[in-house]
Amino acid sequence: MAEDGIARARRLLEPPSRKSAALPALGAAALAATAAVMMAGVMVLGPGVRFDGSATAQPLSPNG
Repeated sequence: MAEDGIARARRLLEPPSRKSAALPALGAAALAATAAVMMAGVMVLGPGVRFDGSATAQPLSPNG
C-alpha cells in the first residue's frame, strides 16, 4: 500500500509532457506579420492621407 502511494506521488510530481503544436505558432506569426505590415503602411502614408475616388487615366495621344 505504501509503495503504491509513493509511486502515485512521484507521478503527480512529474511535469506534464506538452506536445508542441505548429498551428498556434503559425497563427501567431501570421498575426504579427499582418500587424507589422499594417503599422508600416500607417507610418509611410501618415494619418492625414485620403484617397478620393478613382484616378482618371490620361489619353495617350499627344494632341490631347
